Order: sequence, then structure tokens, then C-alpha cells
Amino acid sequence: MSTRAADRPESAERAPERTPNQDPAAPRLKSRHLLGIAGLDAEEITLILDTAEAMKEIGGRAIKKVPTLRGRTVVNLFFEPSTRTRTSFEIAEKRLSADTLSIATATSSVTKGETLVDTVRNLEAMSPDMIVMRHASSGAPELLARICRSAIINAGDGMHEHPTQALLDAFTIRAHKGRLAGLKVAIVGDLLHSRVFRSNVILLKTMGADVWACGPATLIPPGLERLGARSTTSVDEAVEGADVVMLLRIQHERMQGHYIPSLREYFALFGMTPERVRRAREDVIVMHPGPMNRGVEIDSAVADGPFSVILEQVSNGVAVRMAVLYLLSGWDGRNDEALVEGR
Repeated sequence: MSTRAADRPESAERAPERTPNQDPAAPRLKSRHLLGIAGLDAEEITLILDTAEAMKEIGGRAIKKVPTLRGRTVVNLFFEPSTRTRTSFEIAEKRLSADTLSIATATSSVTKGETLVDTVRNLEAMSPDMIVMRHASSGAPELLARICRSAIINAGDGMHEHPTQALLDAFTIRAHKGRLAGLKVAIVGDLLHSRVFRSNVILLKTMGADVWACGPATLIPPGLERLGARSTTSVDEAVEGADVVMLLRIQHERMQGHYIPSLREYFALFGMTPERVRRAREDVIVMHPGPMNRGVEIDSAVADGPFSVILEQVSNGVAVRMAVLYLLSGWDGRNDEALVEGR
């Protein structure tokens, strides 16, 4: 990656490299925000995954830093606990040389009664370029996108979407399988409360995969067929011949009521054991967005076994989030026509 052309003198011997915000012909995302996978088409998803390939190479260098976002400010605003996503974004931002600010809402003015809108407007008064936000309310990032001039990146909103998680999952699958189209992907777990599930189904169907969704009947969202996924309460049917098996945890913090009799019974009926993994294809990969509940949705022998790519997902998350930040930086120009029009 290279710094912006405006930051260094022209050279007669070598033309300066360009980033998307200088070159109108360079590929970029159609929106200046990333609010969900539902707003992306197959071409944009492919662009992010291809860009992440270049970003992953940076992580293998002795000095893992490039000046691509030098001079840009990114605010990480997390209203929910997070380890992987928050850390991944922070590392991605630092590797691109952005100035970063992470705000823990437990120590912010939110605890004094300040509204989300007022909090963000106060932050915007300090002229950040991007705001990465996780919030317990579905639709919160879209609300901010309507009122903010900063680019908004959804790091998970309620039970709605988690776009960068789905993108890193797709990146990991493509790295192992070489494609997404035509693969059988079985997603097993708490489908009802999972934003990761929604983003993954939309992305995988957009890219031509065959998605099987499996869980207890009480945890299968109504209208699932409209997303194009096949639903089943039989984990054996879902895993049979699968190229990819993705496990989702039981989200007790989002449940109001009893959806399963007990964790022991859930594991007996839906837990991913070595015996169940053997029903999948010989080259199956097993995924989990984390945090894992061993002995509930996944057996330790599977989580730590030869088919697991769980830690690889974490590593790939940095590259994918670097790609998202880089591509959205193409919308930085304050006089950009599309920005003025509010797109």
C-alpha cells in the first residue's frame, strides 16, 4: 500500500500510486458505509475478498504497517462487550497507520444519560473519518448513517447483522475451497438470535452457496426460507455431505424465556462431535465465530481437531477489516458528489 498522492511530491521517474479517493476509475464500494451484507452485491463482496488477499500479505511482513490511512481518524464505539471484533478492528486500523480512538461506553457519557445520537454528534464535532460501532439495538448503525458525515461501519447491531464477520468467514472458506458457489454450508446453532447467521446466509446465497440451517425448532427464525436457506431440525441431515460446518453459540443474553430444556440435552441433539463431523465431506472445514462454549455447541475434539479453522478465522478477520477500511477510505473526499447527495 502507498500513502496518498497528495501527501508526497510528484516524481518524474515514477508516477505516484493512487488510492480509491484519488482515482475515480479505481474499484470501490458503492456506498460510503458498511451497514450490512444486504447492501452488497456479488461484485462488491468479491472486491472486498480480493482486497483482503493483499492485506493479508502485510500481516506476514516483519514490519506489519503501511501508510495507507495516515492522517485518517477512526473511532471505535462499542456499546456491547467484544474481544475479537474490537481487537481485530484496532489492529487493522493500526496496520493501516490510522489514528484510532476506542471508547468504552461504561466510562463514557452514555452512563450519565446521554443519547446515542448526542454521543455520536459530539464525536463528529472532532472530525473523525470513520466510526466503527457495535450496538445492542438493531438498526443503530443505519440511524447514524443518516445523520453522520463520517463513514459508519457496522460491527454488529442487535440481532440484525454482523457484516465483517460474514466477510471473514467467506474469505476463510474461499481460501480453503477456492470458491463459494456450489458449496454446501451447514450452519448449526442458535439461528434466531444470531446476527452472524443472518449476514452469512445473505452473503453465501448471494455468492451461490447452498445453505442449510439447523437448530431446535424454537431457535429457527420464522420466514427463514425467504433468505434462501433450507431449514432442518436434524443435525445429521444438515451435516451430511457438507463442505463447511459452522457452529453458533446459544445466546443466553438475548433470550427471554426457555428455548431449550438444558445445555446437556442441546449438546446431545445438536452438539458437533467427531462422529457427526464424519458425516460431512472428507475435506470439510469446521468454523465458529466465537466465543465458543465447549461441550454445548462443539466438542473440544472438534474445536481443536484437524478440520477446525477457528483460529484462522480470527487471523483473517484483521485482513478483511483492513480491506473494508481501505475501500471505504475512497469515499473520504468531503466534496465528493455522491457524499453531497447523501448516498
